[in-house]
Amino acid sequence: MVQLPEPSGENSEAFKAGFKNISEIGKERIRRAGKKISNEKGNVDVGFRALKIDTSNMADVFYAPDALEKPNLDMFVDNIKPDRTPEDLLFQVMLDWGVDLALPIAKQDIQGKDVFLVDGNALAACFDGHGGVDEAFVKELAKVKPLRVVFRDAGFKDSSVKINVEQIFKLLSPATEVKCI
Repeated sequence: MVQLPEPSGENSEAFKAGFKNISEIGKERIRRAGKKISNEKGNVDVGFRALKIDTSNMADVFYAPDALEKPNLDMFVDNIKPDRTPEDLLFQVMLDWGVDLALPIAKQDIQGKDVFLVDGNALAACFDGHGGVDEAFVKELAKVKPLRVVFRDAGFKDSSVKINVEQIFKLLSPATEVKCI
């Protein structure tokens, strides 16, 4: 379903019921239909995802580094906008790679880091931004043998780990496509 967040009329029943826009009405209808199906069919997944169009998660320097002056470059050590969540990054990567947004997503803890696994092993993503991604973690993640894997650029312990990521995957999971954002 695609719906613009068109405002509900202030005199409408929907507005009086607390629905400020048409999108909220649509989500409530989906929830009610899901509840009805769940009651009739038993234990059925009736969840849904509500996505909003927004600007890129990447700081402007990612797209136009020549537009900034050298004294300002220190502000952009991390190329991700500060208000973005790991889920925001995941869906941008899924869109960039053409991965179906309806695929199941699981969050798994691997060595204390959150890893998103899309459709089992179609995509693995770790957006840890605290410099905690080391070679031991990369080797453990490679055991999942994902088709694609993505890391946050600022997440690596040091530059040697970032350099070795592709080699580790070539050895342990040669079919994996590796990307850093």
